[in-house]
Amino acid sequence: MKQVWFAAAAMAALSLSAFGAQAREDHDHACLDAACTTQALFDMIDAPAAGGGEPASLESPHYGTWGFDVAGMDRSVKPGDDFYKFASGTWDANATIPSDRVRFGNFDKLAVLSEARTKAIITEAADSRSTDPDTVKIGAAYHAFMDEALAEKLDAKPIAAELDGVRKVKTKDDFTALMGKSPTTGYASVMGVYIQADLKAPTRYAVYANNGGLGLPDRDYYLKPDFAAKKTAYEAYVAQLLTLVGWDKPADNAKAIVAFETQLAEASWTRAERRDRDKTYNPMTLAQLQALTPGYDWKRYLASSELPQIDRVIVTTNTAFPKVAKIYADTPLDTLKAWQAFKVADGAAPMLSKRFVDASFEFRNKTLSGQPEQKPRWKRGVATVNDQLGEAVGRVYVARYFPPESKAKMVDLVGNVRAALKVRLDNLSWMSPETKAQAQDKLAKFTVKIGYPDTWRDYSKLTIKADDAYGNALRSAAFDWRHDVERLNGPVDKKEWGMTPQTVNAYYNSANNEIVFPAAILQAPFFDPDADPAVNYGGIGGVIGHEISHGFDDQGRKSDGEGVLRDWWTAEDAAKFKVQADKLGAQYSAFEPLPGAKVNGQLTMGENIGDMGGLAFALEAYHASLGGKPAPVIDGFTGDQRVYLGWAQVWRAKQRDDSLRQQVVSDPHSPAYYRVNGTIRNQAGWYKAYDVQPGDKLYVAPADRVDIW
Repeated sequence: MKQVWFAAAAMAALSLSAFGAQAREDHDHACLDAACTTQALFDMIDAPAAGGGEPASLESPHYGTWGFDVAGMDRSVKPGDDFYKFASGTWDANATIPSDRVRFGNFDKLAVLSEARTKAIITEAADSRSTDPDTVKIGAAYHAFMDEALAEKLDAKPIAAELDGVRKVKTKDDFTALMGKSPTTGYASVMGVYIQADLKAPTRYAVYANNGGLGLPDRDYYLKPDFAAKKTAYEAYVAQLLTLVGWDKPADNAKAIVAFETQLAEASWTRAERRDRDKTYNPMTLAQLQALTPGYDWKRYLASSELPQIDRVIVTTNTAFPKVAKIYADTPLDTLKAWQAFKVADGAAPMLSKRFVDASFEFRNKTLSGQPEQKPRWKRGVATVNDQLGEAVGRVYVARYFPPESKAKMVDLVGNVRAALKVRLDNLSWMSPETKAQAQDKLAKFTVKIGYPDTWRDYSKLTIKADDAYGNALRSAAFDWRHDVERLNGPVDKKEWGMTPQTVNAYYNSANNEIVFPAAILQAPFFDPDADPAVNYGGIGGVIGHEISHGFDDQGRKSDGEGVLRDWWTAEDAAKFKVQADKLGAQYSAFEPLPGAKVNGQLTMGENIGDMGGLAFALEAYHASLGGKPAPVIDGFTGDQRVYLGWAQVWRAKQRDDSLRQQVVSDPHSPAYYRVNGTIRNQAGWYKAYDVQPGDKLYVAPADRVDIW
């Protein structure tokens, strides 16, 4: 199942199903970096080389003489006042964000490397005379996207059939049936379905339903005065695309479309609400679902979706459904048709002629995120191929760039960090023996995936043509949907991966109770076999601990060792956990990276707990690795100090203001600066390592520090 973090790459800003992106974003996996959200990962996979249009070196990076960039520090800053700047202040002062990016840091630096490596793989396939089916498809997909002359010649013709389908709709029920085609076409839906493991029976797949339909990054963009200018620009963009496709009354329709989406935004749950697994698991019969949404013909919708006959749906944002159904019923059909025409054009724009490409870039990248310059076409082409044939490219990537010894060393590191948590669980003073036993059982049942899948994806049923870029995107989305539909009544494929090997990220999947580390992240600054072990523990050790911690964060803790969503906590222990979690949420909600833009401590709760636990586990795992021997002092830094420096080095990043404002309202990850300073100020080991005292700006009194795991 193609997951949301790379489903949108070919579409630049939206996946082919605008509904599906929002749905999966909320419910699938917890991942390490902001890259697991739709637009953010497109940036990560499509990361530019620092030098501009040409790809970066294919060699893995190295940092300093012992794995840390000492030259990037600012030693004029006290560690206790600003640890991020102490560790990376000189780097931060001198680094620039490439003009075709909205963010640049060490995650992005590795994404540059992954992009360069996959470009080499893809272009070789495009130039090859090989008859290997996957190689042929990789080459054809790249040729199709890179054929700019053909795109200019075709202009809007690739979406003509879909627009014609919208024009032919005569009734609201016909329009509902049209939206049912969203998983296999460029159409969008205000309410729809997706397939994933049943969270209360995770060995089987289930059909989930959620509401969607928004074209801006979050409901706040419609409802908060802070984003009024962006909303106005959005209306102009809607009118522009409707004009480009020759739709009637583009300005009037654009105004009606934005008003319609504003109503949908008002009915939608907040992102913090949408991540609450207790509230988003509402199984219903089809009859109950229909009763919840009068006027929305689910029978016709599902028939168009190619699903087999089903009698059970798990509704996520259940209280929003009747509101959305009423909005849908009250909205004139002509407005809905104009909305659908815009959705088709918006989703397809990056693969059409220059006038569509430029319009999409100007609004979605430049206006919304502050990106000054469009990415070169080859970068967008590489992202597109990685989206459509990710594991076919990944298989070659692994053979070239992921040596077996790296996997073996990762197995050891995971084991060490896992052992550290086992000891910490035994020693927790606030948790009862009953809950501890359940927690230990869950930890023992963790599955670990490293590098690449054991079984590669079979693309034999996917048709890719060298002269049909948009058709390739449609067929790729339909291929993934039909793959999910075919196995709906079968067992969950526990061997499947939600990321490609060339993805610079990691994730935890609660339904499988698994932690997953793609090959591309297993290099410096996260992991360098030649680096000081303390830096590796602060880097990849912290990442490992972060993903393990997701199994015990505010949502992950709700599933047991088999991945079943159930309450395995005593009431007293759950209450104690909540006190600490609320305290952490309040800490992060006080952070204000830009004037008027505060971190949402509830939305970022899981990731913040992941960071806190991950770094603590990594430090203890490092201590255990010393085998009772004292840690060496390197360049005047103790072992513990170097662990914290390794953590800080991972999160170096600069970000454009518009992108940062978008992140704080729409992304479950805190900004990079607070993933350093917000995390270490609660760690007792950091105070000891750097002799942090009252009066230092990051100092938090012991009674006010958060200590969960």
